[in-house]
Amino acid sequence: MSVNLIARHAFLLACLVLAALLLVAAWVLRDQVYRTFQDPGVPFQTYTPPEGADYAETSGWYVRHAFTNDDEPAVFFVHPTTYSGGGNWNGQLDKASSVEAITEIVLPNYAAPFGNAGALYAPRYRQASLYAFMNNREDSVRARLFAYQDIQRAFDAFTAQIGDSRPIILAGYGQGGLDVLGLLLDRFAGNTDLQTRLVAAYVIESPVPLDLFSGPLNAIAPCITPEDVRCVYAFTSAMASEEGRIHIITERAMSWTPDGQLDFVDGRGLLCVNPLLSAVSNEYASARLHRGGVAAEGLDPDAVPAPIPAQTGAQCADGVLFFEQPRSRALHRPRRLVEDYRLPPFNLFYEDLRFDVARRSLNLATILQDERQWAPTLDAPEAIEDAPVIAIPDRRRF
Repeated sequence: MSVNLIARHAFLLACLVLAALLLVAAWVLRDQVYRTFQDPGVPFQTYTPPEGADYAETSGWYVRHAFTNDDEPAVFFVHPTTYSGGGNWNGQLDKASSVEAITEIVLPNYAAPFGNAGALYAPRYRQASLYAFMNNREDSVRARLFAYQDIQRAFDAFTAQIGDSRPIILAGYGQGGLDVLGLLLDRFAGNTDLQTRLVAAYVIESPVPLDLFSGPLNAIAPCITPEDVRCVYAFTSAMASEEGRIHIITERAMSWTPDGQLDFVDGRGLLCVNPLLSAVSNEYASARLHRGGVAAEGLDPDAVPAPIPAQTGAQCADGVLFFEQPRSRALHRPRRLVEDYRLPPFNLFYEDLRFDVARRSLNLATILQDERQWAPTLDAPEAIEDAPVIAIPDRRRF
């Protein structure tokens, strides 16, 4: 074999080895590579956001259902992140892939359990991109705060449209859960009227720090028992093997502080309501208590799909809801890039949540009926001075 041929073979072998190493590196670093491509590449301060929604119009809502009776609850649902990023810090309202994910996956799987308990309202909003939750840069935090401003406007329009006596259910997942928690701080804290009408606030897959309940949410307690109303129901879930996701939930995630800022949740303690028990508890709940998960892609939000029960046990530990791998492959997480930051295309606790919100709605309806029969609260007593005694003249003397 000639020297040139040996050199050529050696070069080809080196190229193949290098290509193999690059492929391995690309696979190992695939999440980091994905993040790089999702970076908008422009500071938020100089960024021009997309046009917002008009919540007085039907076009401002994915869903805005009519009421069937005067006492039916109104459900304000905030969808999770469906826009990955790349071109914008905040998603356009008409981004086709995001809209499809919301209408085909999010509403049937995540909004429907609450929509079965009342008239569903789901606003369109300029959501912060998934990239904005994969890091905690100042630009990313600004994008989250900007998205929350849309939710504030949508909620104000919602309360104006539903009247001043109807019960309210709040529900949000992921980014939507963060926004629902913000509404509790900005709109419900200190507002006894809204607090009285609150069935419960469901903050799912977004950490809820416990220090909020000794501060601005001292009048809105966690949902300690299955019977509680006017309370906060929250959990963030992971399997014990998902170390990356657990790290994100307990250390890297940010949530609201008592003074209304966003900061890390590390060291603040997290609320965990076990959906199999509908209660705050560290007790293990076996799969026999699991009412059912649902993979409802493409169904109408009003539909009630057949749940798949007894799929997983669950237990709260250190503020995280740990669950077991479901038996049905339909309820297994897909293998996608940056999956630790995403919600799966199914709802593992669909039927548990549907049952929970129905029970708490009935409980509040009973309480409100009793309270409305009570006499109105008396005004503060007024001090009355003794009047002087004036003798009446005896007319017989004249």
